Amino acid sequence: MNKNLAEKIKTEAKKQGFVLAGITSPEAPPHINTYLDWVDAGRHASMGYLADDRARNRRANPKLILPEAESILSLAAPYPDPSLTPSPSPTSGRGEHERSDGRGEGRISAFAWHDDYHITLKEKLQNIVTYIESEVGHAVPNRWYTDTGPILERDLAQRAGLGWIGKNTCLINPKIGSYFFLAEILLGIKIPPDKPFVSDHCGTCTRCIDACPTQAILLNRTIDANLCISYLTIENKGEIPKELRPKLGNLVFGCDICQEVCPWNKKAILNPVDEEQIKINPCPDLITELSLSPRKFNNKFKNNPVKRAKRRGYLRNVAVALGNAGDAAAIPALENALDDIEPLVRDHARWALNEIKSKGE
Repeated sequence: MNKNLAEKIKTEAKKQGFVLAGITSPEAPPHINTYLDWVDAGRHASMGYLADDRARNRRANPKLILPEAESILSLAAPYPDPSLTPSPSPTSGRGEHERSDGRGEGRISAFAWHDDYHITLKEKLQNIVTYIESEVGHAVPNRWYTDTGPILERDLAQRAGLGWIGKNTCLINPKIGSYFFLAEILLGIKIPPDKPFVSDHCGTCTRCIDACPTQAILLNRTIDANLCISYLTIENKGEIPKELRPKLGNLVFGCDICQEVCPWNKKAILNPVDEEQIKINPCPDLITELSLSPRKFNNKFKNNPVKRAKRRGYLRNVAVALGNAGDAAAIPALENALDDIEPLVRDHARWALNEIKSKGE
């Protein structure tokens, strides 16, 4: 019966929009020591919540999260291939400030084109729990996460058969690549686990390592967050190191480079870009963005992942991108930003002005 239940759960997961589903046990993840070594080396940068005792203990033992756990359902929800940047469309709230020549445009990571996945996946995960309880006929102890809990998602997903952990640290599935979010549901019922994904299909390829502008990808399949552009533009709440700023290019929120160069994403069955769901311009006009007031920023990015960077972090990133573009047309906007309410924005706008002026000499 449990095997039949497992197949029913996977079918329900697909109905909820998940493209991959697998089951594993709540045993210690196989790469827990890699994680512990990573935090001990300070590779987690300022994200102290990843290194405290709670984070270490729960990642090593999922049963500390849910003592009744007997199975873990691992899931993957797709987001767009970033190479498929959609054209401007009035229905998605874009087009008002587009530039036909492409100058002065920023770049937002594809995972943030839609509403925040923490919001959109919540109902889907709860629906799966409700379905499971209806099938077994009683309440089931459960706890679910999507990139929010003290759990090694990729490790468990690999053990549930969803794919392998690539050299760029992303979980890669041979059919659909790596453009997906991971989520998991710890369940207080025993369900037969799937076979782990044991093959490593990266081979001798190092395209992701070679393409990383800041050389953040380490040879042991971990990331040095201190150097990672996604960390620097999202989780980092302070200054971006001056020596790294030129390497950010026009990236203003997140980075897709190590996935875009991956051969498995070029071969993958692409996730279609749903124009109706895209709520922001993936390539915003930088000069326009720099003038966002707190109210306009909050309205523009309501329910969007960009809000995680907060206005000061986002405008910091925008200022750096303008400095890298070197376009003198941005000087008035940057000069106005020298009076911004946020010291972080003022400091990076000053740097950008110096960059533009030095390039014009």
